[in-house]
Amino acid sequence: MANILVVDDEIGIRELLHEILSDEGHVVTTAENAREARRVRGEGPPDLVLLDIWMPDTDGVTLLKEWQRDGLLTMPVIMMSGHATIDTAVEATRIGALNFLEKPIALQKLLKAVQQGLSRGHDPLRHTPPLRMVSQSLDERSMSASSSATLVASSGMNGQAVPGMVPQPVSAIHSFTLSFDLPLREARDAFERVYFEHHLAREGGSMTRVAEKTGLERTHLYRKLKQLGVESVKAARKSE
Repeated sequence: MANILVVDDEIGIRELLHEILSDEGHVVTTAENAREARRVRGEGPPDLVLLDIWMPDTDGVTLLKEWQRDGLLTMPVIMMSGHATIDTAVEATRIGALNFLEKPIALQKLLKAVQQGLSRGHDPLRHTPPLRMVSQSLDERSMSASSSATLVASSGMNGQAVPGMVPQPVSAIHSFTLSFDLPLREARDAFERVYFEHHLAREGGSMTRVAEKTGLERTHLYRKLKQLGVESVKAARKSE
């Protein structure tokens, strides 16, 4: 278990990284700008920092320079950005950043970078790691609908009816009839909603196992569930 600081002005990124890293057993603190990051660092060095480059008050590279200048760069720092240039990434690594992750960040790339960062200890300046430009985007895999009007899936975890689907008698697995009169988007969403609820229930709410079962990167899985309005088992239990 490690103490990790996530610095990003986008609340969606902060929440996503917080949940992923917390699921991995880490203690995660978030900051939405450089001012908050300075305050957290002032309370003591975290074991690792994930630092966004583009932020409204002070950019990540400038903050990295400040920490280096003031002797506060005593923890591994991984830079993140969706718009940075090669020159910016090279500059960050020269200052002392251990790695650079390009957004959107693939789950395995994130976890590997975090593991490598934590394994390097508390003095990143002792190492001169190679620059790793992560150019892999999240795998956007579309799900094809069945040619049959009857789709097999588990009932929703929250017990709510799925629009366009008629539940059959209760059993371990339910058959739902999908109306072909629905617009394509609604029909697809209806199928995906039940599909993901089935796998969440089957895997006990483990996002890692659901990602493996469905063939999606975990970051994309989180976004997909949020888009469909599907709650994970963990979130459902918290709301009770």
